[in-house]
Amino acid sequence: MTRREFIKAVSLGAASISLWPTRSSHAAPARKPNVVIILADDLGNADTTIFKGWIKTPCIRRMSKEGLTFTDFHTNSSVCSPTRAALMTGRYQQRVGIVDVVARHLDTPGLLPTELTLPRLMKQGGYRTALFGKWHLGVEPKYNPVHHGFDEFRGYLDGYVDYHDHAKYWRNGLKIDPQKGYSTHLITSNSVDFIKRNKDKPFFMYVAHEAPHLPYQTPEDTVENRKPIPKGKRWARDRVRPKYRIMVEEMDKGIGEILDTIKGCGIAKDTFVFFFSDNGATGSGSNAPYRGGKFSHYEGGHRGGAIAWMPGRIKAGATTDAFTVAMDLLPTITDLAGVKVPATRKLDGVSMKDLIFKGADFPDRKIFFGYEPKLGTALRDGPWKMILKKGKRPKFELYDLRTDIGEKNNLVAKHPKRAAEMKAAIEKWAAEMQVAVDVHRRKDRPRIKSWP
Repeated sequence: MTRREFIKAVSLGAASISLWPTRSSHAAPARKPNVVIILADDLGNADTTIFKGWIKTPCIRRMSKEGLTFTDFHTNSSVCSPTRAALMTGRYQQRVGIVDVVARHLDTPGLLPTELTLPRLMKQGGYRTALFGKWHLGVEPKYNPVHHGFDEFRGYLDGYVDYHDHAKYWRNGLKIDPQKGYSTHLITSNSVDFIKRNKDKPFFMYVAHEAPHLPYQTPEDTVENRKPIPKGKRWARDRVRPKYRIMVEEMDKGIGEILDTIKGCGIAKDTFVFFFSDNGATGSGSNAPYRGGKFSHYEGGHRGGAIAWMPGRIKAGATTDAFTVAMDLLPTITDLAGVKVPATRKLDGVSMKDLIFKGADFPDRKIFFGYEPKLGTALRDGPWKMILKKGKRPKFELYDLRTDIGEKNNLVAKHPKRAAEMKAAIEKWAAEMQVAVDVHRRKDRPRIKSWP
């Protein structure tokens, strides 16, 4: 070997050492990403400035400009408890017995503590977990979030509470919380405090806002300041609409505070944030351009804007029209965090990780929406949408969303083969889900006799 060949060989060897560390290398392992889910309550698709809505929401807009906006994201139902159950389990809500809003007069008592939930998985994966705000997956103490994998909980178990009177607020497993203030502000301040306390270790935080769900109360509507509501004006649009706007604006400010705290702690590139609403708006909000709203199987009931945010990791200002749904979040988050889901656990959701971070194609699939299977269902298959309305005379409606996003033209008669195929798919799925629902029925409560 010549001197020149020897020097070249040594140089290549040094380069190989720097590129491929040996077993004695002490390089620090990659940090696990933090995860934050921010959920609005009864927020309409056109209530924010994501889609040129009527309420100014600069913080949500900023989040959209810095992240990935979903234009075809759906909740699993057009009411909150089923969607929250799907979010927590990555499965159709019927599989875990949540077929409607959890209420004392219905036979949907709550999410069993034995269920494998997202916070439980994250906690097992080494994460500190917390929920601030609304739970609505069981009002009895045994359904409390602390029994589902949350290390910390400050909020309420019911579907809604007074924004100022916190008699129904819980702190972990105790129904006593001395905090004073407007619920939207409390949810934000508790979230900010949790981030600051856990900035140096991986955390999973679920920020479940009450806004803009009724009762329609602003920060100024304290118990002491409230005036009697004139007869016939409780739900009047001219009374409710201005309050609704302020409630959304306050939530938007809180979202901005959370994002600013993440940036201020220097963990923005290590924190994945996902924002959406649990279902469409009531008449107080706007679901444009979609038909229907909360309680409806039309697009306005379960379709709305969603945003994924992780500066430096997610392409800023991007949009995706991939057909995605709330139950996709559990497989997405566990995939991102490297948390294993038992192979024996059947998930209905699909990981969106490659879609979000690489812009990869997302698989086509059939997705079913709705309440109790035998009382009404919607099926989305590609651009096609079928709605089954139960009653004395069941009615099927078929829409092509490519040309009819407002679901105005029923095409059952024009496309009988497509209608028959989708009808058969709904009936097969409903039968499968009904078996799961029946397993969770409580024998000491009356069965549901009617449905909204």
